[in-house]
Amino acid sequence: MINLAEPSVNPFGDFRNQCETLLLEALKESFPDLDVPSLTLDIPPIPQFGELSSSICFELAKKLRMAPLNIAEQLEEKANDKVLSFPLIESVKAEKPGYINFYVDLPELASLTFRSVKTLGFEYGYVKTDKPERIIVEHTSANPIHPIHIGHARNSTLGDSLARILEARGHTVFRHYYIDDVGRQSAIIAYGYKLLEKPKPEGKPDHYIGAIYSITSCMLEISRLKKVIDETRKYPSKTGEIQMLQRELDDWVAVAAELKEKFPKIFQKILDKFSCAENPELEVNRILREYERGEKETRDLIRKLSKICIEGFKQTFARCGISIDSWDWESTFVWSGDVNRCLEALQKTPFVFKEAGVLELDAEAVAENLGLKEAFGIRKDQEIPSLTLIRADGTSLYTTRDIAYSIWKFRKADRVINVIGMEQKLSQLQLKLALCALGRIEEAKRLIHFAYNHVRLPGRRMSSRRGQYVTFDELIDEAVARAYSEVSKRSPSLDEKTKRRISEIVGVGAVKYALVETDPLKPVIFTWDKVLNFERNSAPYIQYSHARACSILRKTSRVESGDLKLLKEQIERDLILMISRFPEIFIDAAENLKPHLIAEYANSLADKFNTFYAALPVIKAEPPELSMARIMLVDAVRITLHNALNLIGIEAPERM
Repeated sequence: MINLAEPSVNPFGDFRNQCETLLLEALKESFPDLDVPSLTLDIPPIPQFGELSSSICFELAKKLRMAPLNIAEQLEEKANDKVLSFPLIESVKAEKPGYINFYVDLPELASLTFRSVKTLGFEYGYVKTDKPERIIVEHTSANPIHPIHIGHARNSTLGDSLARILEARGHTVFRHYYIDDVGRQSAIIAYGYKLLEKPKPEGKPDHYIGAIYSITSCMLEISRLKKVIDETRKYPSKTGEIQMLQRELDDWVAVAAELKEKFPKIFQKILDKFSCAENPELEVNRILREYERGEKETRDLIRKLSKICIEGFKQTFARCGISIDSWDWESTFVWSGDVNRCLEALQKTPFVFKEAGVLELDAEAVAENLGLKEAFGIRKDQEIPSLTLIRADGTSLYTTRDIAYSIWKFRKADRVINVIGMEQKLSQLQLKLALCALGRIEEAKRLIHFAYNHVRLPGRRMSSRRGQYVTFDELIDEAVARAYSEVSKRSPSLDEKTKRRISEIVGVGAVKYALVETDPLKPVIFTWDKVLNFERNSAPYIQYSHARACSILRKTSRVESGDLKLLKEQIERDLILMISRFPEIFIDAAENLKPHLIAEYANSLADKFNTFYAALPVIKAEPPELSMARIMLVDAVRITLHNALNLIGIEAPERM
């Protein structure tokens, strides 16, 4: 007899294990000479066919030369003879055309589940791995040139969720942010800041840096286009090209007008200085080269500006409950010589060649010669473009520098997860192949590109360079304001401080949930009517369900056990099964890096709970033993919703 007195970290998993054990025993007794294949138990699509089902009889039919249904009926008889030794299994049934279906003993499962939830509390569902690893999750890593915008926000929320899930799984997780401070964009800000005569930032620091970048970048582009148009006019045959360039110039002039209206003081001061400058483009390139060489004055300037912007990032993250353990400077790997050492090592391999003064890595040759295409999911007939390592002017590229950074990360971790947009698929593959060329094949296989799709705001065109973006801060402010209006309408008796606090929790949660709940490879269509919908599939909806459970529990002080055999309604059965299955959902999300599964689960549990709430009394249920059983169910829902929301970084308020 299996003992269920102790709480379980995975109640439904225990039921699954009992079903597997019982089925194996039935197989051995029925067919002692059979070499039993591995067993798979699935959840049937229709509840009337039980809680788990096996299709093993179809696999055995050819070996045994028997009809699948005959095998199933034989196994049913043997299994039911032994079922009393498996307390979570009520019965086993054969079903046409040859399935073996397992039916749970619901009161036993409810008892085990409720006891486990109560004992484990806010750790319920977080099943620990047998093989803990050190894992680096690098996320966001937005360039320190403007505020975190809605696109980066999806990266931040997905990265934070992954880190939370993996940590709950028992891994040691380090959250890293890669500060891309080496490149033209940082040089543009430094140039604009010098034109402004290095003032003290006004307002939120990252927004201030973003204004300088957008304005300076716009003026450089207008200046460049004017020169190209003047040069092209020397050739009468290029009328069409001139017209196309003029349209592009007109577009940038319109952007300039928008920026002037948005940032009048900064715009005018940069314009006055820019107009007098002899060669702005040359100056930007000089700053870029000086910084990569680590010359002190330029190094101090760009580091200062990057830190100003990062301070703004930290303020945004703090508001959203997102933490970073390590801020890693790209420039450090350049100045330390790590990047050059990687380049020297790569040049000693047969995979590097020079073309027109540009140093290239033959990524296709690496994949072919080392037999890596299948390992990295590349078709045999797909040719991988070469990776440019060094430009003709001697400056390195982002991916080149990332090789040194990746080697550094693997000194600290067993697995590295880079949360980066799906458009970086090729560069992430080239990065892996560069590591392989250096003999680091196993590390390359443990470097994971967690790809995600874009966020779309209907009717909004976004461009960081043009200063046309929606910031994470703006989204949160708008969400909190809308949440305040809804909270005030639903709970007018709350005091002002409580309304503000709840609105902040609900607003932040609404934005984060909207960015996590969609499969990462699909785009997010961000609309307020969906994001702040209190009636379905949103953080506010789930949070409201949690608050509703808390409200029910506040109305009772009874703690005695109820009679779980009285929980006979289908919706009660559904809730018990959902709560018991939470650990399995969690394991799936952790092992396959799918944070959206947690969001989907939380929403489904909230749906079931609200159906239960609308259909059945809890406090006033009769007899009292039924009332207590339902109170136990509500408490289990409360804890499970809290734990699911926590994994995706969303707070579960007790009042709304």
